[in-house]
Amino acid sequence: AVAPAGLAPPPVPRQLPAAPAHFAGRACELKALSELAAQAGNAGGQALIWVIDGTAGVGKTALAVRWAHQVADEFPDGQLYVNLQGFGPSANPVPPEEALRALLGALQVSTALVPDSVDARAALYRSALAGRRMLIVLDNARDSEQVRPLLPGHAGCAVLVTTRCQLTGLVAAEGAHALTLDVLSEADACELLVRRLGAQRVAAEPVAAAELARLCAGLPLALAVAAARADARPGLSLAGLAAQLRGERGLLDALDTGDAASSLREVFSWSCRKLSAPAARMFRLLGVHRGPDISASAAASLAGVAPPLARQALAELSRARLLTEHVPGRFAFHDVLRSYAVEQAQARDSDADRAAAIHRVLDHYLQAAHAAALLLYPHRERLLLPLPQAGAIREDLDTPEQARAWFEAEHQVLLAAIAQAADNGFDVHAWQLPWTMRNFLDRQEHWPELAETQLRALTAARRLDDRAGQAHAHRNLGRACLRLGRYDDARAHLQAAAALYRQLGHRYGQARSHFEIAWAAERQGSYAEALAHSRQALAGFRAAGDRHGAAIALNTVGWCQTQLGSHQQALACSRRALAVFRENGHRSGEAAAWDSLGCASQHLGQHQQALACYQRALALYRQLGDRYCQSRTLVCLGEAHRASGCPSAAGDAWQQALAILEELHHPEVGEVRSRLDGLAAALPG
Repeated sequence: AVAPAGLAPPPVPRQLPAAPAHFAGRACELKALSELAAQAGNAGGQALIWVIDGTAGVGKTALAVRWAHQVADEFPDGQLYVNLQGFGPSANPVPPEEALRALLGALQVSTALVPDSVDARAALYRSALAGRRMLIVLDNARDSEQVRPLLPGHAGCAVLVTTRCQLTGLVAAEGAHALTLDVLSEADACELLVRRLGAQRVAAEPVAAAELARLCAGLPLALAVAAARADARPGLSLAGLAAQLRGERGLLDALDTGDAASSLREVFSWSCRKLSAPAARMFRLLGVHRGPDISASAAASLAGVAPPLARQALAELSRARLLTEHVPGRFAFHDVLRSYAVEQAQARDSDADRAAAIHRVLDHYLQAAHAAALLLYPHRERLLLPLPQAGAIREDLDTPEQARAWFEAEHQVLLAAIAQAADNGFDVHAWQLPWTMRNFLDRQEHWPELAETQLRALTAARRLDDRAGQAHAHRNLGRACLRLGRYDDARAHLQAAAALYRQLGHRYGQARSHFEIAWAAERQGSYAEALAHSRQALAGFRAAGDRHGAAIALNTVGWCQTQLGSHQQALACSRRALAVFRENGHRSGEAAAWDSLGCASQHLGQHQQALACYQRALALYRQLGDRYCQSRTLVCLGEAHRASGCPSAAGDAWQQALAILEELHHPEVGEVRSRLDGLAAALPG
């Protein structure tokens, strides 16, 4: 519009709120948004739209306003801003017609010219923007329908929309670009504390600052409230503030400002009150679930609903940015939202309902983990599982590959489930879930976790006075101690297991216990004792009718015979064991047999034969991903190379073994270093 003669032209609208006083991180997001400004002038006749979505308190408005101020000069015709109040204390978002009235007023359109209908107002708004280069910030939108009438009709204008929801309609129909905002990294969260509290105060307590960042889950609003508390009490250390956030009052109480706009509890409630009843219930029950994330099928079991209904609820929570589908089919929320979900569950669901949800999801994990363990390790004994609760969904696992992928995906969740079972009186689950994880944790070299879970299992089985559960836990705990090089502890647990198995008449369990006692004795250099226990294990497996177990024990007999000088007998035993392993397709047993044959051949002076056997064992262990056994075979391979007059090859093998053991933090590191030192000392010069 042209101003009448003698009158100043109407002011260019500059409606942006003040830029955030304290801002940190978001470098990648700011860069991505800047590309929007670069494209705004040549967008092919269509305004560029960017939707910034994310959970409550994640800093969507701060990012939008920060960037808008940075690029304000790129939009010489002005910047418009409207808070659509899609989420807030008021239950009534701003209707599009009211937002249009305000925007038209900012564009100097006379009130008398503003029509009544939404469509007519939207058409006038587009006409008023025609030919102008403006930035429009539509903050706190509820849905696509609220935003669509507020969009310009031509290129040259750019639109930033912030929302807690996924506005897929704008992306699909209007070509909007979606930018999902996540919580801050720990480094950026600490930088935000520096901006608010000063570098000196944060530098004085870097560990406490990092803990505050973690306790606030990198959520900018939570960090702002925590920093405000610290700023208001200069004498309070950051460690003291962190202790308050961890304290009995609870995280949300500690972050309560008394102001609706900045109280985490209130801000989260604005999102939750718009949920359907099934989604709201799912959100609450997810607070009951301890795992770091959850699959759709486990969530169905947690809620006791059919999988399609669970997926609908999870999708609604994801659209509301109360959950994140961080990998396809797996859902999580940050710890501050988790605290709110826990509070909501405690306030709105009975103790019985929460306990039933825990029971269902523990049944889900136990049934699936037992099936996965048997798919991966079919020679394991089976457990008698409790009947699952109604509503617990069966996981579809049909192949070893699916079982392995399931264990890898659920690894941390299962650890949390074991702890939750132990803490909530589900003692059968608390000892049987560790049983299912034993081989997976062992093969993946998670030996401290193996020890921790089996200790929980032992405690739970004792509470139940379940002697079979105690025996299994003692044996598995003995296995963990063996892997960790705690051989005396291993012997104590394995002997306790053997005694319990004898009382129960459990021949297989006795045989397994003797087999692992033999391992402990062998590692301590007591080869005669190891041979005796190996023979007891062999007899026990044969009495139990376990041909596979007998082959394992027979190979161990051969190994011990080699250590005691009976090399021909050792070869005979290990060859017979190898034939069984090959017949059954048992690659780990086959690898062990090749290793034993290599050892016997080496003692007989058949160095080339020994090298060939060790190489075959090593190849199998690498296929299996068993790094500890790789290291053991590499040590033997190095000895064979040294004996055959190839010290450099010996050194290479021992260096490989050392690297593995160092990664595993295994006590056998010292033994391999001594071999390398001895080799270096023997070399000339």
